[in-house]
Amino acid sequence: MKLIAVFLLMTLCCSSFAQSNITKTEGKGWTITTEQSEYRIQSDGKQAVPVYYGPKDYGMFGWSQRRDFPVNEIPVRGGTADKTPILEAVYHDGVRDIELTLNKEEIIDIDGRETLKLTYSDSLYSLRVVSFTRVFPEYDVIEKWMEIENVNSKHDIKFENVKSGSMFLQSGQYILTHHSSRWGCEFILKSVELSAGIKKIFSTNFQTFQNTPWFCLNKVGNENGVWFGELEYSGNWEIDFNMFNSGQLQVTGGINFWDTDLTLTKGKKFTTPKICMGYCDEGQEGAMHRLHSVIRNEKLPQNFRNVCRPVIYNSWYATTFGVNEEQQLKLAETAKEVGVELFVIDDGWFKGRVNDQAGLGDWTVDRNKFPNGLNPLIDKIHQMGMMFGIWVEPEMVNPNSDLYRKHPEWALHFPNRYSTKIRHQYMLNLAREDVYQYLLETMTDLLSNHKIDFIKWDRNRGISQPGWDAQYPREVRIRFIENLYRLIDTLREKFPNVIFEGCSGGGGRTDIGMLNYVDQIWTSDNTSPADRLFIQYGYLSGWPANTMVCWSNNDQYTEPKYSLEFSMDVAMQGVLGIAQNISRWDTDTKGMAKKKIEEYKQIRNVIQNGTVHRLISPYNQQREALEYVSQNKDTVVVLCYNFDIRMTDINLDIPQLKLRGLESGATYTMGGTEYSSDALMNSEFKWPVYGDFKSKVLIFTKK
Repeated sequence: MKLIAVFLLMTLCCSSFAQSNITKTEGKGWTITTEQSEYRIQSDGKQAVPVYYGPKDYGMFGWSQRRDFPVNEIPVRGGTADKTPILEAVYHDGVRDIELTLNKEEIIDIDGRETLKLTYSDSLYSLRVVSFTRVFPEYDVIEKWMEIENVNSKHDIKFENVKSGSMFLQSGQYILTHHSSRWGCEFILKSVELSAGIKKIFSTNFQTFQNTPWFCLNKVGNENGVWFGELEYSGNWEIDFNMFNSGQLQVTGGINFWDTDLTLTKGKKFTTPKICMGYCDEGQEGAMHRLHSVIRNEKLPQNFRNVCRPVIYNSWYATTFGVNEEQQLKLAETAKEVGVELFVIDDGWFKGRVNDQAGLGDWTVDRNKFPNGLNPLIDKIHQMGMMFGIWVEPEMVNPNSDLYRKHPEWALHFPNRYSTKIRHQYMLNLAREDVYQYLLETMTDLLSNHKIDFIKWDRNRGISQPGWDAQYPREVRIRFIENLYRLIDTLREKFPNVIFEGCSGGGGRTDIGMLNYVDQIWTSDNTSPADRLFIQYGYLSGWPANTMVCWSNNDQYTEPKYSLEFSMDVAMQGVLGIAQNISRWDTDTKGMAKKKIEEYKQIRNVIQNGTVHRLISPYNQQREALEYVSQNKDTVVVLCYNFDIRMTDINLDIPQLKLRGLESGATYTMGGTEYSSDALMNSEFKWPVYGDFKSKVLIFTKK
């Protein structure tokens, strides 16, 4: 019986590897394949060396590695200084060089995905390093990360740099596309040709306004073949693009160890965040589609992964801090009338919150504003058939709060040094276990005692003065993010029916790491529809439409004033929200809002879960067009927008729009007219929008 069992086990293993995307070529190494890409690692049993990453079956590169450029799959600080290391350590005796030997190579299963696991050790010190490469073949994506361990030494090992992974590309001239932005102007796309040296995109203050951890690379003269990636991390991070004089390019990414180190005592391990990397031959749009799919299908929290996001009303611009039950109910009645599904009270509902100078940290209802608490209001909103949501900023504290008066030591600070206030607030030290427990308790109480359906989790400032009276104080940033993830994850387990939205003074915390824990992202505090066309176009480079929250709002950044129709058409590009003071709306305005919301609900599933094609870029013309194709290609939605076109030479009377991704040979109807799919994709469709800051929603249905 034992022999039969062993035989069956061997048969199962062999059959599972028969169509493996990770294969071993004896005497050479490992090949990792996806639908369009191939990643080769040379292995001699002692070292693993990357030799190729790019188009599949591109055999001309073989298994050779340039002798004048020796580099390992895990480049370390040690030996020659001709690479960017992803692992740097200091041993107890002051030695700063690492020498790793490959001990074990194996294919393992992690969450149903084949993963190449390579285990290394330093022969003289108690350091074990494990690299993981997990493959998502249908998305042309691989994930890399590392695990480090002080196996059994009584001596600590201090790490000064631990990245997630490294990628080496063949010699060539490369163009890098990334986001280079600021608050209120997030996700602006920039491209630069890389020259010899290091180009770095990074964050040192927990915010992604300047850069996001997303990138795309292509060779000069070839826009179709692209390498792309994103770091899955919400703290301080960096991605380096090291162009060597040889023309080879090394890309490394992971935690930014600026003013940070990590100490492993005996038996302790540390696992890096993951870095997602991919290659496809369909240009930046193909890279976008793959990232959207892997985020939607593999990364987002499962309980709302396949659920369409509701239409939101947020009362902030109508009431700011002056909230009360009567006023919010009046707004809710209008919101219900026009078709809103989720009513959200923003800042101002909690104890002492009369302005932005007080109250943060005291997460109990302000009885001066809500004498009967929030539950009567929540019940009435539920009776209207809407969900109820609320704004919180748990990571922050005002000096004018009961929490700070009781625990000033809980705020990040250095003794005898000035503590920077931004927006009249400090950042709590979430690295501390007592702070974590306090926030878990207060958020649990809030959600347990109220029937809340939605949390808008904000973080309005970056980190400063990161002092911590712990044994290893320079780990504070790493431990903070670990506890942030742990906190939201625990709350989601306790309250699985609550939708979470991530926010950071706008789009200041946008990354796959956060999207492992929240369902959607507030894109920008700038709600000008014209500006939002640029912001949302850039956002879609890295993240799908069902995570992109878009508000229609005419109360801020709006010169000139835009029509409600234009504003709402812009907000239809992702998760639709309304932020105006709707108590001022007349009958006609309500009628327009209701019409647009009904229209959005008809196409919402296509917008949020379909494949988006960016047909016309606002960066190139005074207009923009986005096309969304349903998964079964039965429905196609095209959103078209004009900017101020009076001084342009656009001839609107000639065909100027080609669709993409339709079912070949099919017939589509729009407005009672039939169109051949091949004609729509190969012949240019007439531009349908006339006038400044006008828009049009086109819906094509397969016959």
